[in-house]
Amino acid sequence: MPACKGENMYPNSLRSSLLLGAALAAAIPSMAYAQDEALSDDATTEQPGSGDIIVTARRRTETAQDIPLAVTVLGGQQLADTGAFNVGRLQQLAPTLQFYSSNPRNTTLNIRGIGVPFGLTSDGFEQGVGIYIDDVYFSRVAAATFDFLDIQQVEVLRGPQGTLYGKNTAAGAINIKTNQPTFDFEGTAEVSLGNYDFKQARVAVSGPLSETIALRVAASATDRRGTIRNVRTNQNIQSLDNLGLRAQLLWQPSNDLKITLAGDYNKQEANCCGSVFVRTVATQRPLNRQFAALAAAQNYAPPSTNPFDRLSDLDSTLRAGNVIAGAALRVNWDVGPGTFTSVTAWRYWDWLPENDRDFTGLSIVSLSQNPSQQNQYTQEFRYAYSGKTFDFVVGAFAFDQRIDTQGLEGQGAAASRWSIAPSNALSNDPTVLNGLIARNTQYLKSTSAAVFGQLSWKVTDAFTIQPGVRLNYDKKSGFYQRRVFTGTGTELTGRETDARSRAQLAIFQPQLTTPEDTDWNFTYDLTLSYELAPDVLAYGTYAKSFKTIGINQNGLPTDAAGQPIAAAGAIRPENVDHFEIGVKSRFWDRKATLNLAAFRTDIRDFQATVVNGEFGVLRGFLANADKVRSQGIEADFSVQPSDRFTAYVNGAYTDAKYERFVDAPCPPELSGGTTVGAGQTPSAPGTPGGLSPANCDISGQRLAGVSKWSFSFGAQANAPGNVFGQAGEFYLGYDGSYRSDFSSNASPSAATRIDGYSLSNVRAGFRSDDGLNIFAWVRNAFDANYFEQLFIAPGNTGLIAGLPGDPRTWGATVSVAF
Repeated sequence: MPACKGENMYPNSLRSSLLLGAALAAAIPSMAYAQDEALSDDATTEQPGSGDIIVTARRRTETAQDIPLAVTVLGGQQLADTGAFNVGRLQQLAPTLQFYSSNPRNTTLNIRGIGVPFGLTSDGFEQGVGIYIDDVYFSRVAAATFDFLDIQQVEVLRGPQGTLYGKNTAAGAINIKTNQPTFDFEGTAEVSLGNYDFKQARVAVSGPLSETIALRVAASATDRRGTIRNVRTNQNIQSLDNLGLRAQLLWQPSNDLKITLAGDYNKQEANCCGSVFVRTVATQRPLNRQFAALAAAQNYAPPSTNPFDRLSDLDSTLRAGNVIAGAALRVNWDVGPGTFTSVTAWRYWDWLPENDRDFTGLSIVSLSQNPSQQNQYTQEFRYAYSGKTFDFVVGAFAFDQRIDTQGLEGQGAAASRWSIAPSNALSNDPTVLNGLIARNTQYLKSTSAAVFGQLSWKVTDAFTIQPGVRLNYDKKSGFYQRRVFTGTGTELTGRETDARSRAQLAIFQPQLTTPEDTDWNFTYDLTLSYELAPDVLAYGTYAKSFKTIGINQNGLPTDAAGQPIAAAGAIRPENVDHFEIGVKSRFWDRKATLNLAAFRTDIRDFQATVVNGEFGVLRGFLANADKVRSQGIEADFSVQPSDRFTAYVNGAYTDAKYERFVDAPCPPELSGGTTVGAGQTPSAPGTPGGLSPANCDISGQRLAGVSKWSFSFGAQANAPGNVFGQAGEFYLGYDGSYRSDFSSNASPSAATRIDGYSLSNVRAGFRSDDGLNIFAWVRNAFDANYFEQLFIAPGNTGLIAGLPGDPRTWGATVSVAF
């Protein structure tokens, strides 16, 4: 997803230097390419001469086809060739991955339809899909919006990962490995240019400082003009403006000991994050309080009713300033019969947003910003042993996090007419709501500790039993205070009774809450695997997993008297039962690979986001849905009949639904009316001035954001050639993806259904034997119109806004390895 842009927060000279440095390096193709003699903690992506893909998904070096686990492995070269330069673009290559982002903080990353609830993000719950970079856990999914930097490979692990990874994740994990320092001098440089003023430069250099010390430094800069035109500000929004820096220092005093100190700094400052008008839907509000009447009363019309004109008129300042940085110390020590690993890490996140939350060009919500700062400390110890009959990994993990947030929400000059009923004379007085401010102060303290382990017992050469266990402790405590001030600076207590104050308190209510909770969880898994024939592995897994407790960190829902409901402060942990069977096979002299997996995941007490459409109450809070189920079938096929041709097809059928959720938020068609009373029957959907249910039963409905069918497919062919005296190969590649329709709202609605779509990417170029690579590329080659997300505007007015996906983009890339 595009990061978001205001003024550049780092000097243009730095970006220019990166671009110039990469261009100069790319202009020296005669430099000799040194084969990687990586003294990394892990093997390279492909074992030379074997075609085996090497992974560290189980905390030891193995081939992907030999592990009883559903995993997608994407090498650094494939990521570069396909333009998948961040996690968001991985879903075009990994069909079971779902990624949605309206801004870096409100980012959803799921696997097989589960992970976190679709919608507004809360700091009060954990991620269901873990992101690990060089064994360091990233607790904030905003990291998924940054550019990959000097990546060796990405492993997408499907299913619970609790008995091998420090932080338990109930849906899966993304394990990212970067290239490590080397004792031979080597480097890469890359420059890309494209339409929408796209510019990207990446550089990485590695080499020795002494016989025992090696250094690797990498940098990346990406810049692109936005794809949506804001006609009010004459700016292009949804731009890209990313900077990334990483340095790693390796000390290897002996063959048995490697100590690596790593640091990174990543910054985004783009013009983002906006939306366009998509449609309106009839709600149960009176007609004079639905979008058409409210807009007409203020002589407002959106700049276009065709969302793919890509026109917006948002009047509030947009910003998504985003800094993620950190440092880590990794120790790998071959001691005794195994390897001891220690990973000590600190992560920092600074989030500086400004949003337009009314999705219009009217000054209704004039301010919506919740800047926050996170500090995270983790410590992981592991000991891994591999023997003839037994392999095992045992470990301990500690996690401490604090997030501080300073929120500011404000109403504008158009708010009174928009939010107060026309029958109330105050609706004609702009001063009632203009300047009304809510100041939110909050913090979250989260502590977690765990011990875990997994054993592989090779009963015979063909049959392996693999049990695993985890004991986990979590503690969360929070603080939330909302103070409300009128446009004249008077603070409201919530006890005022005059009409003007009551109209203001219908928008913002003061609140003070201090939720907290603790929990212990014991979980386990068991995998049986059997080699049916050479290169044919069958496996079956049962995992008893969990997703830890959550707290309502953004305030609590209130009762009829307007008091916070204390019991809603904490939400129960998810209770997960996961079943999976699979077959991994290679055939045709190992030129072809076919992997199949079938799974079912049952979740009790699913952690859901409950969204309320009114301005005057919390827009979203956490609650438990009784039961959710995700099941499906996956297939991954690849073939390489010769060095001149490769092809792949990956597909997934995912049936994810609420098995029981009887008190879910209602879709817009059933919202906005008078709440139904005892003995009354709710009105039909879309009945103006009707009776709305307090909540809705969506049992049996599909989970949001999940396509039943998703595919990725592609091929690449090459032929020997010669350019400027450089021997090499010409190549032509194609990568496609397809997703069937899905819901963009937690409670399914025709108004927020996103139609299925297919994307096609093409590239053609020349790659020399000495490391020079020049190619042209086109992404979304057929200029498909599609939405990444749809949003329900607050106030139950029936307005639906959306974020269109990128249009056709094209450009060229030059890279060199030396």
